[in-house]
Amino acid sequence: QTVYQNYQRIKIQESPGKVAAGRLPRSKDAILLADLVDSCKPGDEIELTGIYHNNYDGSLNTANGFPVFATVILANHIAKKDNKLAVGELTDEDVKVIVGLSKDEQIGEKIFASIAPSIYGHEDIKRGLALALFGGEPKNPGGKHKVRGDINVLLCGDPGTAKSQFLKYVEKASSRAIFTTGQGASAVGLTAYVQRHPVSKEWTLEAGALVLADRGVCLIDEFDKMNDQDRTSIHEAMEQQSISISKAGIVTSLQARCTIIAAANPIGGRYDPSLTFSENVDLTEPIISRFDILCVVRDTVDPVQDEMLARFVVGSHVKHHPGSKEAVNGDANEVILPNTYGVEPIPQEILRKYIIYAKEKVHPKLNQMDQDKVARMYSDLRKESMATGSIPITVRHIESMIRMAEAHARMHLRDYVVEDDVNMAIRVMLESFIDTQKFSVMRSMRK
Repeated sequence: QTVYQNYQRIKIQESPGKVAAGRLPRSKDAILLADLVDSCKPGDEIELTGIYHNNYDGSLNTANGFPVFATVILANHIAKKDNKLAVGELTDEDVKVIVGLSKDEQIGEKIFASIAPSIYGHEDIKRGLALALFGGEPKNPGGKHKVRGDINVLLCGDPGTAKSQFLKYVEKASSRAIFTTGQGASAVGLTAYVQRHPVSKEWTLEAGALVLADRGVCLIDEFDKMNDQDRTSIHEAMEQQSISISKAGIVTSLQARCTIIAAANPIGGRYDPSLTFSENVDLTEPIISRFDILCVVRDTVDPVQDEMLARFVVGSHVKHHPGSKEAVNGDANEVILPNTYGVEPIPQEILRKYIIYAKEKVHPKLNQMDQDKVARMYSDLRKESMATGSIPITVRHIESMIRMAEAHARMHLRDYVVEDDVNMAIRVMLESFIDTQKFSVMRSMRK
């Protein structure tokens, strides 16, 4: 007798994080039958159990001139991998260490100090990246209106100020990160694209970088070099956290809940302090307002700082030399080099586990939050931004402040947002606002 069943063919690919550097991730076709159909979407991480099977395809033989078998996997079971598994990898001892760390008074400073310890200075960037790694709390009241919880950071500044270094560091520290550059990534490569399956001649959907980085971090270098068409596709991903596709008869929307950390170079290579931020960067207003934290890295001449920086660089080179007496085994980032915080950084491995634990287990609530403070802050900033004509302050910035306060609370593994968190958020907000002003305005504002 003939049995009729639902049939779906999917293509699975190695997860980009586990592939050895410089190798392309391998992919394999799998066949889902009956109730397994539609059990996973593009961009999901799955564990697939099945039978390795060959099917004879006459067309392949004529193409190759000798008998060839195409192999597929007949799926029996699909397990979706969620972030819960990442927490499952933490042992009880890890959890003890993590909770012990969070009791420390200076844990915030310690975390800031252990972000990219091999880079000297740039405290404001480290602070911003730390908040972005922990992330705020996404809200979805009654399933009607989604508010994103991820914090997006834009680094912009002079060449040679370690912008890409920071991105590379975040890629290592985060549990799920995709690194891409603006020039090499087209709109398709970032969001998703439709292609024809060579065998069945059907249109299939392939997930791009933002979809693969779902629930993780997407790092984009050379953000200013992107074409305009690609930027529009990023607009939606950054605020609505989903990507809608309507191409070749496929109309669907994919989840892209990821933090975006981008690095851009100013127009003409160097940042000109006499102009405002938006005149310096070749980015449109809508996209600038979607970033919560804007960091401007300036290469200023300061004899004392420069000497310290030089010593730091030379010291780290000496320590990493293979033949050196005090050679340090392990990651380049792990060397305890003197930092500007005056506290001892946390080892990278523990920091990574700490972030995973905090993101999964801690969900800070806002009830005792000082609402007047944020409201006052917002109206003052708006007044200033009107007066100085710099980046426009929009309602999004209120949400940004709240997100940063949540991230700071999460960093301390607190269940509620306290005043400290709000102050920190306001501080980061102010720094990012003042940094993007013209030089003349900046001096008066610092006071």
